Amino acid sequence: MTILEGLAYIISGGIPIFGFPRAFSVIGQGYVGPVPVPVIIMIVILAAGSFILEKTYFGRYFYAVGCSEEAAHLSGINVRRVKYLVYTLSGLFAGIAGIVMLSRTNSGQALAGKGFELDVLTAVVLGGVSVNGGQGKINNVVAGVLILGVLGNGLVLLNVSQYVQMVTKGSVLLLAVGFDCYQKSRPREAARAAALAYD
Repeated sequence: MTILEGLAYIISGGIPIFGFPRAFSVIGQGYVGPVPVPVIIMIVILAAGSFILEKTYFGRYFYAVGCSEEAAHLSGINVRRVKYLVYTLSGLFAGIAGIVMLSRTNSGQALAGKGFELDVLTAVVLGGVSVNGGQGKINNVVAGVLILGVLGNGLVLLNVSQYVQMVTKGSVLLLAVGFDCYQKSRPREAARAAALAYD
């Protein structure tokens, strides 16, 4: 990531790139009736992601590899190929988000979107996606994104400084990950207690 950021600076010379055709701004600023085009793009991508995860065999492979790579490999899944597919899809969706953001601001900057990875991580963990993998649903992630969006907008409306916002978002992520780890440890503790009782 650092290498690519440096390359972006070298290519652009650290200067924002602008002067895009007016038609390009429709992607980020246009409307279809009363609905913004970015919202339509988001709905299409969420529907595609939900379909991939819930209705395709490689969607089940994603969950299997996330739960246990070794178990997935032993059951005949090509773990390396599944990982390549996951990272490729992640890059594709990130690229689409970058195009929407570029169209919305009508200006390309080397560090546009820097720090969004923390927001994304916080949103998906809030939505119930396990940090260890193998668990999570698209509709829950949407709820996590909405919670984070409301939190961010609320802090801005309350005139809270950017540094306090960073601390707040980091604390929310820490609490969400801690809760996820706690939820994961409970079944293990119960199984261990049952095994000790059986012995």
